[in-house]
Amino acid sequence: MRHVMVLNSKGGCGKSTLATNVAVFFAREGLEVCIADYDPQRSSLDWLAQRPPDLPAIRGVPAFEEGIRNVPRGTEVLVIDAPARVHGTELNELVRRAETILIPVLPSSIDMKACAHFMEELLEIGKVSRKQARLGLIANRVREHTLIFEELDQYLSKLKVPYLGSLREAQNYVRAYARGMGVLELPEYLAWPDWQQWQPICEWLDSKRSQPQP
Repeated sequence: MRHVMVLNSKGGCGKSTLATNVAVFFAREGLEVCIADYDPQRSSLDWLAQRPPDLPAIRGVPAFEEGIRNVPRGTEVLVIDAPARVHGTELNELVRRAETILIPVLPSSIDMKACAHFMEELLEIGKVSRKQARLGLIANRVREHTLIFEELDQYLSKLKVPYLGSLREAQNYVRAYARGMGVLELPEYLAWPDWQQWQPICEWLDSKRSQPQP
């Protein structure tokens, strides 16, 4: 089973939105996908409850109650929607469960400073330093052609972690969430700009670069 985690100690950076859309990507590839939701607000599980039965099936487990247990048999990809405000031993335990880690960062000075501290801690974890887990950075909820996005773009480009691209702040994510869908499942005429932004992220997730080599 492959474990893909969406992780950032900073709350409100769009982890659940990113996790649900990553789950959709893998489900559309014909894989058996499950989401482990660590958020007590049940954001990912509430999304799943709205998912139409004619779309590729995605299952879920309430990890905030029982951890990563009772994952359905046959699951090929487990997408872990990690909790906020994790540090120290708890962070180390979470990282131990993942081979691929996506880190969303918002375009704000507060989020960039928080990211700097978080990345310093994350890169010191043994599994990461030994390259047994692959990291990818995503600029999330950005407004293009703004000074703060340019600042974030430059900051993420300088980190020694793959910077996969940016996702715009768009109502399509709100529309998709309310319907239990991902933006990749919205009509092309409506979501083609988002499809373009997801392409490099999907290509990375599909490549060997996103998984530790044996």
